[in-house]
Amino acid sequence: QVQLMESAGGLVQAGGSLKVSCVMSGGTISNYRMGWFRQAPGKEREFVATIRSDGNIYYIDSVKGRFTVSRDNAKNTVYLQMSSLKPEDTARYTCAASTRSAAYSSRLSSTYQYWGQGTQVIVPA
Repeated sequence: QVQLMESAGGLVQAGGSLKVSCVMSGGTISNYRMGWFRQAPGKEREFVATIRSDGNIYYIDSVKGRFTVSRDNAKNTVYLQMSSLKPEDTARYTCAASTRSAAYSSRLSSTYQYWGQGTQVIVPA
């Protein structure tokens, strides 16, 4: 059974940086499409970034140039490096894994079969 575990988030001042990780157990991460999602209080969960098994990467527009997703196959880990953080980035960040084909949109939660518990990132105004 695939399990995903995110590292601790934290409180970061606006303009600061934070790197969160997601370790996979029970599977080989290079075989999965990995996604990062976030959910702010009172808002719907939204797609943030994905790294596919073929290495292709996509971001939502609001984080392009500020966030970087990467994968370390040897560590079975995917990372989300967040820089130039803004108060509107405050959310619970969750990683997810999918074995579904490219016909399924990376932006949809329903594409992903496995989910971590999430980690809280707070950027005070």
